[in-house]
Amino acid sequence: MSGPSSVCGPGEVTETADTVGSLARMLQVLELFSEAGPVWSTADLIEAMETSRSTGYRYIKTLHDAGLLTTVRNGYYTLGPRIIEMDLQIRQTDPLLLASHGVLDDLVENVGHSALLLTAFRDSVLCIGESRAPTSPENRFSRGQRRPMFQGAGSKVILAHLPHHRLKAIYPRHQDEIERTGLGATWGEFRKTLGEIKKDGYLLTRGEFNPGVYGVAAPILTDQKTAVGSVGVAWDENIRDINVDQAIRAVKQAATTISQRLAENQGRSTRAV
Repeated sequence: MSGPSSVCGPGEVTETADTVGSLARMLQVLELFSEAGPVWSTADLIEAMETSRSTGYRYIKTLHDAGLLTTVRNGYYTLGPRIIEMDLQIRQTDPLLLASHGVLDDLVENVGHSALLLTAFRDSVLCIGESRAPTSPENRFSRGQRRPMFQGAGSKVILAHLPHHRLKAIYPRHQDEIERTGLGATWGEFRKTLGEIKKDGYLLTRGEFNPGVYGVAAPILTDQKTAVGSVGVAWDENIRDINVDQAIRAVKQAATTISQRLAENQGRSTRAV
């Protein structure tokens, strides 16, 4: 008696592909919501989805039932309470956040300026942790905000420590932006620039997002020496009490501490299993 076949028939393959595509389109609805557009009507959501009304209504209902959307008035939606609940869970369980506990506050105390914790997200970086100083620059990078991977100290030190295969995938998608931001006009120049950042183990930048704002960052590394994030500080150029060499040393030590804690916590998790 033969067991069930692991090979799907043509109809099953098509159904699976359609299901995955449908799920992706439904989740893209969440990306429509922003600070500039926090509330969307049913009609506008369906129009933005470029789908049929019946499919659009089904997507909205599914997201609403899951708590990912909530109604603010009849026919109008905003992001839902389940996202807030998930954010709390991330704050309490995310390995990178747990490994950075207390480190950002110590960095602010040692350097006197705001500290940030970043991680890679798609072809960008996301701020996931922060500790603020009274002298924090205006328009500061904050938790939950995303920035390009090709500008700023915290972004570039992550980029420089990504695996080779990931850089090979990123380069053709962003070749023009890479050249425009001075990271190299060719693949060879791009790799050389990243190699120099990698060799130094940190990066200092000025004004790449906000005029006159300095930033210094160092990578948070795995055992394979690839980056899972970065930690850094930022200050306004008008502040004269900053000791740049001290800031660099403090940031590099903070990155080392978080990297070591990550490795130790992962080791404990493996032994527990």
